[in-house]
Amino acid sequence: MTLFSDPKCPYCHRVRMVLAEKKINIDVVDVDAQDLPAEVIGANPYGTVPTLVDRDLVLYESPIILEYLDERFPHPPLLPVDPVARASARLFMFRVDRDWYSLMGQIVHGDAETAARARDDLRRSLTESAAIFGAHAFFMSDEFSLVDCYVGPLLWRLPVLRVDLPAAAAPVTEYAARLFEWPSFRRSLSEAEREMVSDLA
Repeated sequence: MTLFSDPKCPYCHRVRMVLAEKKINIDVVDVDAQDLPAEVIGANPYGTVPTLVDRDLVLYESPIILEYLDERFPHPPLLPVDPVARASARLFMFRVDRDWYSLMGQIVHGDAETAARARDDLRRSLTESAAIFGAHAFFMSDEFSLVDCYVGPLLWRLPVLRVDLPAAAAPVTEYAARLFEWPSFRRSLSEAEREMVSDLA
């Protein structure tokens, strides 16, 4: 089993969190998303990372990879068994991508005006969601789940994105502090991701 992963990519970070939580033995090959090796381009028609190769199976797009890993390696389970709770978790993940990761993309890839507007929108959206972050030990759950694997990489990158949260977002900050100390989160960090924080210190 091989994961092609860009050490700075938040979508790859999600997958590495699941691998760390489930203690899956896998070869993680660091690649540059802007200059992918022929092996990835030949296997993945979209030429993107993360790309997971498991014998003859090639998977791409982090949501598909995450659910495959959760089903193939069921312990510990990272999605609820109950269909209603499972559907709710999937909806949370969809909204995290749609509402927050889309804004992160605008901050990273947009012009100065677009980035500034997206930065304000992300700050406001996270602050308005503070009560959700404070309701449970993890995101909408008392157990670590795939939803945390979606949220964690985004929150880790807030300082790099220059998104400073106000006092009203204290539950978000407290959740982030808990998650960043979670053992599998610590193990999932690439050296480049660790440097994101140290470079700002």
